[in-house]
Amino acid sequence: MRTTSTPTHCPYCALQCGMNLSPLPNGGVEVTERADFPVNRGALCGKGRTAPAVLSSRVRLTSPLVRSGGALVPATWDEALDRIAEGLRRTRTEHGPDACGVFGGGGLTNEKAYALGKFARIVLGTSQIDYNGRFCMSSAAAAGMKAFGLDRGLPFPLEDIPRTGCVILVGSNLAETMPPALRYFSELRENGGTLIVVDPRRTRTAEQADLHLAPRPGTDLALALGLLHLVVAEGRTDEAYIRERTSGWEEARAAAMAHWPEYVERITGVSVPQLREAVRLFCEPESAMVLTARGPEQQSKGTDTVGAWINLCLATGRPGRPLSGYGCLTGQGNGQGGREHGQKADQLPGYRKLVDPEARRHVAEVWGVDPDSLPGPGRSAYELLDALGTDIRALLLMGSNPVVSAPRAAHIEDRIRSLDFLAVCDVVLSETAALADVVLPVTQWAEETGTITNLEGRVLLRRQAITPPEGVRSDLYVLHELAASLDGPKGLETGPETGLGKGMETDLGKGLEKSLEKGFPTDPEEVFDELRRASAGGLADYSGITYRRLAEENGVFWPCPAGGHTDDGAGDREGASLDGLPDSPAGERTEVAVHPGTPRLFLDRFATEDGRARFVPVSHRAAAEEPDDEYPVLLTTGRVVAQYQSGAQTRRVDELNAAAPGPFVELHPRLAERLGAAEGDPVAVVSRRGRAVAPARITRTIRPDTVFMPFHWPGEGRANTLTNPALDPTSRMPEFKACAVRLETVRT
Repeated sequence: MRTTSTPTHCPYCALQCGMNLSPLPNGGVEVTERADFPVNRGALCGKGRTAPAVLSSRVRLTSPLVRSGGALVPATWDEALDRIAEGLRRTRTEHGPDACGVFGGGGLTNEKAYALGKFARIVLGTSQIDYNGRFCMSSAAAAGMKAFGLDRGLPFPLEDIPRTGCVILVGSNLAETMPPALRYFSELRENGGTLIVVDPRRTRTAEQADLHLAPRPGTDLALALGLLHLVVAEGRTDEAYIRERTSGWEEARAAAMAHWPEYVERITGVSVPQLREAVRLFCEPESAMVLTARGPEQQSKGTDTVGAWINLCLATGRPGRPLSGYGCLTGQGNGQGGREHGQKADQLPGYRKLVDPEARRHVAEVWGVDPDSLPGPGRSAYELLDALGTDIRALLLMGSNPVVSAPRAAHIEDRIRSLDFLAVCDVVLSETAALADVVLPVTQWAEETGTITNLEGRVLLRRQAITPPEGVRSDLYVLHELAASLDGPKGLETGPETGLGKGMETDLGKGLEKSLEKGFPTDPEEVFDELRRASAGGLADYSGITYRRLAEENGVFWPCPAGGHTDDGAGDREGASLDGLPDSPAGERTEVAVHPGTPRLFLDRFATEDGRARFVPVSHRAAAEEPDDEYPVLLTTGRVVAQYQSGAQTRRVDELNAAAPGPFVELHPRLAERLGAAEGDPVAVVSRRGRAVAPARITRTIRPDTVFMPFHWPGEGRANTLTNPALDPTSRMPEFKACAVRLETVRT
């Protein structure tokens, strides 16, 4: 057992707060403050402080399980892996490679996400891979790509927020979802800046705001367009910036001018004086930001909604200027890195597009396969889950719990139950794992080393602090063993030159032949070195990042190409540093200039072909499902401070359950009076997809036409039984944030 403190990072949200872990004599682990990490500066929320509780053998899996006689029973690793290999092999033989599906998670390390995408495409040969990060920030990613040519959650560090003049925070309750980040917004106000919060509920975050705008759920697009209309009408546009750094303004301007303030007030419920005050607060300072989260993004028009907020930023000259711009607050721990390196349906490592012939050639060369052997894009997350049991007959799932987290969850649970074969790799026996044919117990954050990429685009090194229990293996081990059992990577070639790109620094070739011979290394650093080669030259270029740099520099911001600077103009230039590369053949140290990483994007140019940001004209449209006589109320969903995502891990922590023991229905007193419900009474919320029951929580902090449910719980109170899987046409994001429901009292 280690006896010294190990610096590492929290397993939960995208802040990836720094912490120290110290083994205790009783076999437990103690979390202590790590003040040297700049994101949280030692601060931790309750989830981070109690994270070691899930390391306990009392709550986590410590043995493989296989289904026998209808029940899951302990098995050996050999038996469990053989069953998975046979299930996948049989499915592929009888129904073709696309009958095998792979579903990943936004909490997987970069190494795991990379290996999972590689496994799906060159071992199984399937196009059917996606991950639960599709439900996180895919709309913001799509809008960012359209506008800027690059998707990174925040194009600047969190440390810039307190120094700007105004922040519009749209659809985020970060006081509960990522509490250590709230200090940045408190410091903003202490420094004389202003905070505008857009949320249909008066949350703990909205309580901190100088101005709270409470639009009707699903109307954020109209709100952004109304603000842009006023910016134009009041002569607050930055004409020089628009002329010099953007394209497409006339079309976007015309679309916005159709959304006059009184019209927007009728749609959103936000008064015209509030709209005018928001424009004044945002436009008067020299610098300002718009930050979005799941509120505007988890909509069937989420890409257009985020695009409208970006248009507001561009019209006022904010993106690509110091202490200004647009950013997205990523939710999941590795929601950013998780999609950059290959577990998303349409992407290859380095944020390369699967349909791009050059991208296919580059990655295929690293993998040692024929580019033509790589399958094309597959289904998005919900579409993949919806196809289970029909087109997709077997599923390998890592680090996700769609029985609780997917929209229209009862239907998705039925689809999962209809599979011929399901294998799940997880830390705990989640609601989804409980339905599997095989469950593998895998290592978690404190028991393994790997990298994650936080909401700033800062690549971080999580370090192993303790030895995992006997019987637990890593996800990389699982993929290594399955690849060997399934006859190894298809067409894999070996050779010391395979995968080296032009101009790459020499250490990128180190261990390449060994890596290719093994196909799927179990050492995370070996996997990361291969990821570096695969990402080289892509939008998310990690080729200049090493484990040593991550340890020494407290993380490195991507893009960070190998071997010095590039002249793409997408980032800042903060000066080169020297990093000793491996010994030269003569035994002498070779010192070359290395790229310092890119904390701030777009200061010189945007990542588009012409270097200009693009306005995208958008117009308001209604939610996919509006209230009517049968379903007269809007439901919106979200999180509470003591639980995380599907709750599979946090619901196993006594302290967190004491703070948030179960689901509830939040409703306004006027709505409760009409229903005849009192505080704590069971209330049924019914949509076209199902029925959920939870105690009433009556509060004036929510709109009278809206109810709120947190989505962390399974069973009768499962909020996602109700939610609408209507998909954004671009991002394929489901509409979690707005659907029509009715309320019913429940007799006890």
